[in-house]
Amino acid sequence: MPRTVRAERAVSADMAARADGADEAQGARPPARPRRTPRAALWALPPVAALALVFLYPLALVVWQSFTPEDGGHSTAPYTAVLTEASFREALTNTVLIAVGATAGALLLGLALSLVIAFVPFPGGRALSRFIDIFLAFPSFLITLALLFLYGTVGMANGLWTEMTGAARGPLDFLHTPWGVLLAEITYFTPFVMRPLLAAFSQVETGQLEAAASLGARPWRIARKVILPEALPSLAAGGSLVLVLCLNEFGIVLFTGAKDVVTLPMLVYTKAMLDGDYTGACVVAVVNVALSVALYALYRTVASRTGGGAGPRTGGAPHRAGA
Repeated sequence: MPRTVRAERAVSADMAARADGADEAQGARPPARPRRTPRAALWALPPVAALALVFLYPLALVVWQSFTPEDGGHSTAPYTAVLTEASFREALTNTVLIAVGATAGALLLGLALSLVIAFVPFPGGRALSRFIDIFLAFPSFLITLALLFLYGTVGMANGLWTEMTGAARGPLDFLHTPWGVLLAEITYFTPFVMRPLLAAFSQVETGQLEAAASLGARPWRIARKVILPEALPSLAAGGSLVLVLCLNEFGIVLFTGAKDVVTLPMLVYTKAMLDGDYTGACVVAVVNVALSVALYALYRTVASRTGGGAGPRTGGAPHRAGA
């Protein structure tokens, strides 16, 4: 073969190699982001305007009204008047205590029930787990009505007692007290804790549980050393969400008939609908919204930092606990 032909082939091969390298380098580059044009920004205006009209505008009106005394003008006098009232301090105390108590009760009950459903095989366990998803769609007043039918002054429990003993009334008369509100909120919000916990328990490798049991660890020690560390992120996120929901709960307090239990949402209703004090109602509403936003920010922080706690692991597909 002549030298010129070999030289031409070498040059062609070198050029082809360089072209392939250039193509690979170009393919390795991340795709260019589409440029934002003014027309694309125009498409975002309708949803932003709808959000501002439906949500931001009413909220701005409430905040504006909270700084507007009845005699006109704008000042912080309504806040001073409302925040110094004994009724506001009592409502704030009741709201915080009931919310914290209901959250603690929901966490304990939800953790216990989730452990049983996820790790103790029994007939109907999977169906019960699916029912929890349906339960989350129930309105809160429906649960309250169910408790009234069971434990109310003329409920089934008191009716059975009066039939058996001949007494004029039954012994159960607590639903209109703070304890009744607490029971109703724990009953209603426990599934909000169970759902993320069951999702976290479904990611626990049964091989770890079997290895711990083979080494002589008792069930409580297995739950404390193996299961709970996996469930702690979901437990914290679920507890934060329940605390936010309990802080704003209105239907349960209203339907239990607990007239002496005044929370912040109930105080807003009382001032606006019964007393006609719209400025005072707006002040309480702003305080309630501020507390809710702060707790929701805490919930989002906990959820973002622990979001990977219940995700699937890499390195094979080991057998998981059912939920």
